[in-house]
This record gives sequence, C-alpha cells and structure tokens, in this order.
Amino acid sequence: MVILNKWRYRGRAMATLSGMSEVADVGEHALPDAERELLGRRLREARREAGLTLRDVAKELGVSTGTWSAVENGLTRITEDRLNLAAVLFGTEGAVLRDPVPGENVSWRDFPPLHLLPPLAGALEAFVELGYHGASIRHVAQRAGLSVAGVYHHRPTKQALLVELLDLAMDDLQTRCRAARAEGDGPVERFTRLVECLALYHTHRRELGFIGASEMRSVEEPHRTRIAKARRDVQHMLDDEVIEGSRRGLMHAPLPKEAARAVVTMCTALPTWWSPKGGLSPEVVARQYVGFALDLVRATR
Repeated sequence: MVILNKWRYRGRAMATLSGMSEVADVGEHALPDAERELLGRRLREARREAGLTLRDVAKELGVSTGTWSAVENGLTRITEDRLNLAAVLFGTEGAVLRDPVPGENVSWRDFPPLHLLPPLAGALEAFVELGYHGASIRHVAQRAGLSVAGVYHHRPTKQALLVELLDLAMDDLQTRCRAARAEGDGPVERFTRLVECLALYHTHRRELGFIGASEMRSVEEPHRTRIAKARRDVQHMLDDEVIEGSRRGLMHAPLPKEAARAVVTMCTALPTWWSPKGGLSPEVVARQYVGFALDLVRATR
C-alpha cells in the first residue's frame, strides 16, 4: 500500500519540490538539535518500514542521497512542506512523523519482537553466524528466502546492509538510554538505569549487539565515523554520571572515566556468552550487572 501511495503522489511531490533548494531551509521555527535528531530517526524508521532505500527517497524528492542522509541523521533541518511530501512517500502523515501518536512508544525496558525486512533479517543472521567478511550476498539471500537479485533489488551492497543494521541498533540503543537516564534522580540512580538498559539491550537484542561489537572494523567511511560517534555518545552518558557521582562523594572510583568504560565494555560483551537457553533471563542478568557496576565504581550503598 505504501508503494502505491508513493507512485500515486510522485508527480505532485516532484512538481512541488522542483522549486525547492537542495538544502532544507532553516526557517524561524527550526527545531532544536535534539528534536531534529528525533525527527530524523522517525523518518529513517518510516522509510525502512516502507521498504525504501535512501536512494529511492532522494530520487523521488529530487535531492541528493547525501542530503537526505543528513536529514535522517539530524544534521540538516527539514521544512514542513518537505516533511509532508516525504510522509506521502512513506504512506503516513507529516504530523505523525513530527509528533508520534501517544501510547505508541514502548518503555525502554520493553522489547517487542524485532521485525526486519527479509534482506536485513538474512544479513543479520549471516553476519552473526559467518562474520561480515565470511558472509556473501548468496548467504544473505539463502537466509532471507530471496534470490541474490532479490537482495540487490532491496539494498545495493553488502556494506549497505551492515550500515543499516548498525544504524538501527544505535538509534534504538541511544533512544532507550536517554529514556532510562531521564528516569533517574541523581547520578547513582541514573547510572543504575543506564547499566540496566545496556544489559537488557545486549541480551534482548544480542544479535544486533554482537555485530555492533564485532563488525565496526568492517564499516567504511563516512559511516564509520558517524556510527562510532553514536557509540561514544552512549559511553559519555555513563562517563558523566560516574564523574558527577565521584564529585558528590557518592562514588569512589579512583579513575572515574576508566571505570565507566569498563562497565560499558562489560555490558557490550554480553552477546558473546549470554543465551536464552542458559537459564538466566535478561532481567536477572541486568540486576546482576547493576550490582557488578556499582561495585566497580565503588558506589555508596
């Protein structure tokens, strides 16, 4: 249905965009950086749900792939008109992208089943099992139930599949970490929530967590720099809480930043050993890791 909508409104969208400049207008009501990043993530999610690539959207909206990528990454502002035109291509409405329907967002502790398009699901399975360099597009196609040509119809390269999986993982993890941190009152509680969030994510989403830890070396520029920054942003959340906790005398780690790095490394290593068949639920593991983390930063209890 989304594809039908896309072609139905293609002429109108192109006619309207023909007079627009390539770079989105800042405008007097420009969104703050944080809100622009959230909107970019919603646009990316809507595009993926519609089964469209960056190239598809850029072509239909008459902009470069780089410009639309910048919009999705919150680096370029988007006008209301352009937002509405993009929404038409995705089979939704601009207002829904700007302000999601209340109740649609789940808690950061909730992990509904992960629904990926077949090429991405096949790539995730192949990369976890064989590694990025060991997996061919034929391996991806076999696990996706598609032909090799069918995979290429959806995504142009194996690299594009890896980048999209890592973008999805980091977008989700950052959103959850921000929500978890916002619930805390004071550095110790915020730190505790962040550790719980990291442990839950790397067990419930262990396949994504696994390639996130093991395949960053396989990511090419410019995507590597962008994804690495997203990883550092998560690390800095914990750094800030341990530094503040130490300043207030609530934590006593002699090396706060190093302790915070050790905590994150401990959590991101979970996909290397945790299994749902092992007898420990993600929630039990998360409680255990919160305890380990508080001991590591020498928090006052």
